[in-house]
Parts: sequence; C-alpha cells; structure tokens
Amino acid sequence: MKNNQFDTKDFWRAILLYGRNAATYKIALAQSLIELTDEDKNIVTLDELAAKFFNLYKDRLKNKNMPQLYQKNRITVMERIIMNYETDNITETKAIENVARRAFNDVIPRFHTVYGSEIPIKFYEYNDGKLILTDNIHEIISNNDEKQIKSEVLSRWDLLEAAFEINNKNGKLINDIRKFYIKNGYERTDITHNIPVLNSYQNDTCFYCGEKMQEGQIEVDHVIPRQLVQHDQIWNLVLAHGFCNNQKLDALPSKEYIIKLINRNEHFIKSNHPIKNKLIKQLGETFYERKKYIQKVYEDAKIAIGFTWEGIKGYNPETDEFYKTFIRNYINQIGKY
Repeated sequence: MKNNQFDTKDFWRAILLYGRNAATYKIALAQSLIELTDEDKNIVTLDELAAKFFNLYKDRLKNKNMPQLYQKNRITVMERIIMNYETDNITETKAIENVARRAFNDVIPRFHTVYGSEIPIKFYEYNDGKLILTDNIHEIISNNDEKQIKSEVLSRWDLLEAAFEINNKNGKLINDIRKFYIKNGYERTDITHNIPVLNSYQNDTCFYCGEKMQEGQIEVDHVIPRQLVQHDQIWNLVLAHGFCNNQKLDALPSKEYIIKLINRNEHFIKSNHPIKNKLIKQLGETFYERKKYIQKVYEDAKIAIGFTWEGIKGYNPETDEFYKTFIRNYINQIGKY
C-alpha cells in the first residue's frame, strides 16, 4: 500500500519511533496487535485486548522489572495492577477487568497520532468497545518483513525501558516500597462518611489553607497520597476545599502538614474522641510510636512519589496571604452560581 510515497511499514515504524512515548503503552498495544493478527483475529473485544495486555506486562515485569514510564518516581496503571495481582490483592480476573476499565483511555484513541497529527492510514478502527483490525496490520505481518517487524517492536520496548531506567535510578527501591504498601492496602472505599468526624476537629476550616469551607466545597483528602498508602485509614484523612485538593493532586504536601497531621491525630486521642482506639490500633500505643510511624510513611512517600506540594522551598498555603486571598475570591465566585 502506498500513501504519499510512504508504504504501510513506514507508517507503522513512525508510530513506534515518533509517537509520543512517555510510557510503554503504545509499544505494548503494537505488540498486542501483532499477536492478535498472528491469531487471525479481525475483531477484538476490549476484554480480549485486556487479557493480552495483562499477560504482556506480567511477563515483562517478571523477567525484566524495568520502569514503564518516563516520569520520575511514578508508575503506570499497568504496573500498579500487576503489583496488586502479584501481592494477592486481586485475582487475575479482577486484574484483567481493571486493565479493560483503566488502561486504554489514552492509548487506543492516540495510537495513530504522530507529532500531534493522525497518520493517513489505520491499523485498527475502534467502535462500540471493539477493535476492528484493518488490512494494513495484516499486510505488514503477513509479508516477508514479519520477523523484522516483530523484532523492532521488542527492541523499541527495550530502548524505552533503558531510557526510563536512566531517569529513574532508584527504580528498584521505589517498586519495592510500592509493593509493600500495595500488599498491605485495599481497594477504595467511600470516605465521605468521615466528614462529620474530621470536621469535629477542623470546624469547617480547610486543612491546607486555613480558610473557611462552605457546604458543597468540602472534600476528603489523603494527606499522604493514596497512590502510595493504598488505604483509607482515618489517620491520613483531612477535609479541604475542592480547589486546594485539586492544587495538591497526587503530590505530597510539605513537611509542615505532616506535623499538623500528627498533632491532629493526637488531638483526637487526648480528647477521648470515639476514634481514639482506632487511631492507637493503626499507629501505635505511644505518641513516639505514632509519630515515628507517620514519619516513616512520609519518608517512603518522598522516595516513591518524589515531589512535594510546596511551590518553592518553605511555601505553606496556610500562611501565604496571596493564596488565602485567592481562595476567598474563588469561594465568592463559586457562591454566585
């Protein structure tokens, strides 16, 4: 097939070499398409693709244990799913369901995008939750270059992993830390029922900026991000404006907030609040044990997550008058609608 003097193989290679490869998903999808074509598939359900993706990453991480994402100290959804599976937190069936639900949102619609534009041919069409493999993918796999095409995909995967490893020098340590917390964690629960308990300490005041919160603006946040701790234990939950929560996102807050969190938990314990026994069970019998436990989780999070929400060194939204003024204006604007 010719198109603008380029043939099908050229467009395939352009996807692998020049497509945005901040993670290995596009390479894994290319490998999946090759294997599905070898199996004479023409129509592939999302569940079938998820099973293929799951097995590719499971084998890849078992044999090589290399980072699959360029961004330092972060891991992909696929790595997190595999870790959950390997630590017996979820079954293989549940893992594949999670892949189908969470792993394809970006890669399927963007696979054919190179330098911000779609290439003029397609290797599949995506309709109604199914991939329809086109003649183009069958063409490059069935011709005399099949062996070379397959080798190029795996070589590109090797090259990306090597580049990501250079950027993530502590990759093994980070993965070990994450596996520890995943093994001791559990899937998300509804945490909104904790609002009255938490508010008995915060009194309608945002944990991060110190400004008042109005009904409808209150969100429950994990101080140490859930992407690491993998649980919804109340010692790590606080109330915040939705705006402040969105500013923090999955980052760690600066150390001032960890001290504030430790003191908040001690307030509950000293005041004989009903959650006192739960906090002692989760954190330890003495103040020293509880403080040491939270500080250890925070230090692990600094290694695994690698960045904190502090803007510049020493920044603290709670004492930053500009930030607090911005919050007040934002809240006032919201109140008009």
